[in-house]
Amino acid sequence: MFVDSVELMISSGKGGAGAISFWTEKFVTNGGPDGGDGGRGGAVYFKVDNNTDTLSALRGRKHIKAENGRPGEGRKCYGRKGKDMVITVPPGTTVVDMETGEELLDLLNEGDVILFLEGGKGGLGNMHFKSSSNQRPTYAQPGLPGVTKQVRLEMKLIADVGLVGYPNVGKSTLIATLSNARPQVANYEFTTLTPKLGVVHMGDYDSFMMADIPGIIEGASDGRGLGLEFLKHIERTKTLLLMIDATNYREMKYQYETLLVELQRYSETLATRKHAIAITKIDSLSQDEVNILTKTFLSDIGLEANDTLSKYKADMNYLSYGFDIDFGIALPQKKPLFVLPISSVAHLNTEALRYAIGDFVKNVEAEQEV
Repeated sequence: MFVDSVELMISSGKGGAGAISFWTEKFVTNGGPDGGDGGRGGAVYFKVDNNTDTLSALRGRKHIKAENGRPGEGRKCYGRKGKDMVITVPPGTTVVDMETGEELLDLLNEGDVILFLEGGKGGLGNMHFKSSSNQRPTYAQPGLPGVTKQVRLEMKLIADVGLVGYPNVGKSTLIATLSNARPQVANYEFTTLTPKLGVVHMGDYDSFMMADIPGIIEGASDGRGLGLEFLKHIERTKTLLLMIDATNYREMKYQYETLLVELQRYSETLATRKHAIAITKIDSLSQDEVNILTKTFLSDIGLEANDTLSKYKADMNYLSYGFDIDFGIALPQKKPLFVLPISSVAHLNTEALRYAIGDFVKNVEAEQEV
């Protein structure tokens, strides 16, 4: 089961109380106070683990609490510290305070173990309160309470490329063609109900991560369809591939502009992410029809077609855009870095797309490091 959001109450342990005790021993008339200190309450940690890919292990758990510290004892014996609680989450998990809406932690790096809540301090035993004026103290401190927070854990996938498009546009077929992912593929809308990740290999040593999310429709940013729930999964992606269906009843320009609007409404940052375009399902049309549609679409969004595709070994009979320029910052952010007609089923231009996206990702990473 895919679970990407859970609500929890998390508490650290309470400190143990200090002991009230007096040293009583045969032949010792004035033993004095010897109450030990209470143990500190257990702390709560978050651990980032790549072997965990969902939050399903936390589903159904309402309250997670570390162990309380043990009280002190006589003979100056200290109480045992409470056991810490370690909550294991996948990379990309954020911890949000449900009362304030503040993001408390952003857990990204594999192996990180981060302290979230400290346990309460143990109380002092009565041996600490002996003085010349009070040689028989009958007071010890109670342990300090732990900390409780009501939080929401949200998992956001970490990927290099996020696939964005209308339902049934071919996102699952593309990720199955290019990567090792095996999502459900069928000829109806909303086949993809949960996000999918796939590793796309460009050679023995080069690869990038691709994320497929459920289709976006008009009004997704207002809660329609499944898009709103899963748009957060492409917030962390470095680049976006907008997929436009050449056979859809909606005009290609309308599909493109709607996707940009929904991204803009959902997140200003996401709307400025550099993107490219793949025109899908071209195997259903003749080459002339595809070229006419592509040329019209490029003209509608203010671009000019070209066929300089030799670098990526693409099919020279299909018009495209962007392959004769250097990727990076040559174009305004609102313009796509390239536009390429593809067919995942017939494997038309899919290899060109693989290497084009790979170079696209590398250039964006290099730009971000500058």
